[in-house]
Amino acid sequence: MRTVYRVLAYAVAIEVVVQAMAVVWAMAGLGKWIDDGGVADKALFESEDNPFPEVAGFMIHGVNGMMIIPLIALVLLVVSFFARVPGGVKWAGLVLLLVVVQATLGLAGHAVPGIGGLHGLNALLLFATALHTARRSSLGTAPAAATAPRAAELSGQA
Repeated sequence: MRTVYRVLAYAVAIEVVVQAMAVVWAMAGLGKWIDDGGVADKALFESEDNPFPEVAGFMIHGVNGMMIIPLIALVLLVVSFFARVPGGVKWAGLVLLLVVVQATLGLAGHAVPGIGGLHGLNALLLFATALHTARRSSLGTAPAAATAPRAAELSGQA
């Protein structure tokens, strides 16, 4: 279970990187589209035709951010109850909380663009927290680590 915990936490961190790559790829494509004489308006994004191939980056960013990452974070929290990682539930819960905040900021940014800065900052916090959470899985188990010195003392080896 500890391996599953570690893999899920690293998966969240990797998905944050994918999110950054996807949205920057899409923005670069949109910039080129406009430089080449294209017009960016609501109809562009509602069109069935792909006006520029990089528009897929916006779709990747949306699907990952609203479905894939929250699902991974939720499964990480469930697994944390069985993984016996010291503080694992707390850290998995923090990852999930940051994911919820991230999705909320992303949606709110459509109405208030200034929130975009907080969305980017929270992404960095989420990335760092997911990495820390994954690395905690290499720590000893809480119950065994707490009882090992006492067991050695009782057996006369201390």
